[in-house]
Amino acid sequence: MMNISFEFFPAKTEEGAQKLRATRELLSERQPEFFSVTFGAGGTTQDGTLSTVLEIKSAGEEAAPHLSCVGSSKDNVLALLNQYKEHGIKRIVALRGDLPSGMLETGSFRYASELVEFIRKETGDHFFIEVAAYPETHPQAKSPAADVDAFVHKVNCGANSAITQYFFNADSFLYFRDQVQSRISIPLIPGIMPITNFSQLARFSDACGAEIPRWMRNRLQHFGDDRESIRSFGLEVISNLCEQLIKEGAPGLHFYTMNTAQPTLAILDRIGY
Repeated sequence: MMNISFEFFPAKTEEGAQKLRATRELLSERQPEFFSVTFGAGGTTQDGTLSTVLEIKSAGEEAAPHLSCVGSSKDNVLALLNQYKEHGIKRIVALRGDLPSGMLETGSFRYASELVEFIRKETGDHFFIEVAAYPETHPQAKSPAADVDAFVHKVNCGANSAITQYFFNADSFLYFRDQVQSRISIPLIPGIMPITNFSQLARFSDACGAEIPRWMRNRLQHFGDDRESIRSFGLEVISNLCEQLIKEGAPGLHFYTMNTAQPTLAILDRIGY
């Protein structure tokens, strides 16, 4: 059975926390390999990330906190790593992250590769380290070739697995995989974004550099406020994408759940997971 995993973000209210708890309980029935929990720009959700991860772990699931290095000092990162070690957390998603609005200094780390290297130096093999990959090229990369080289370097600094930014064109993932598979030996897991809200999706995609193909954008725009049609179309498109990726040998799927269970569950039902 192929591995699946789910991403959450820390809830900001008690109502949100209750909703997230219910979402996690529903998704747990699909026996995920782990749940990851995001870490706000410059560590702005640090406490929420920790408490969410500990709640997931206390429920008997494996939890992987995101750790963003931009805006963080080595002392702060080491303190967090030690905290996670003390609580028995074994998996980390190591990312560069974005600078919070108004912050000009990057902190002790410029790139995620430096963070991966630091984690390995300070904690040895304690953590299974996930890193990010960008099939459509990181929006700040100098060139696609430079981005591939940077990814390979990051992996060689000590990563165990990579999760991609979400995408809607399977060829972008397959071409990227072909470029790196002779240079790395770790799993490359496609990131999957369910489609439920076009304006939200367009905003996220513009920010992270994920392309919404023109034919998809046209249909989603045409649906306007017809949420049911958007959900139905999104379910069909993303299920087809997942089936194609599985057929092409993807070792797993990582779902960006947006703290909601049903869109992801509908996809899993459609593809037989």
